[in-house]
Amino acid sequence: MISRTRRTITLAGLALASRLAIAQPARAAEKTHPDVIAADVRASGTDSFDFDVTISSPYDTPARYADAFRVAGMDGRVYGERVLLHDHADEQPFTRDLYGVKIPAGVRRVIVQARDRKYGYGGRQFEIGLPGR
Repeated sequence: MISRTRRTITLAGLALASRLAIAQPARAAEKTHPDVIAADVRASGTDSFDFDVTISSPYDTPARYADAFRVAGMDGRVYGERVLLHDHADEQPFTRDLYGVKIPAGVRRVIVQARDRKYGYGGRQFEIGLPGR
């Protein structure tokens, strides 16, 4: 038999857990941009690089999903972009590649950013050094 005090604590705990469960989706819905959570880069020729990029997207409808990522210099100059043609609702996070990105010899570091179909570029970006530079 459960004591009255223990039952009250248990019920209070259940009430708190149900409020937290309801609050979680609300926070996820507030997220508007995909995050780049990892990126790997390999040299693939003179001033050419291949990228593998892992993205986590706050996908919530077919009209909204991570639809591209780009590689840019620290000055904002875009060196390459890959457009994604479909959502990845059942594959989160997901990894895609971008090959043959030409980057001038003086550039040592780049930023990888992801784009949301509805909100554009934003979210967490990933800064990475170029091998051999």
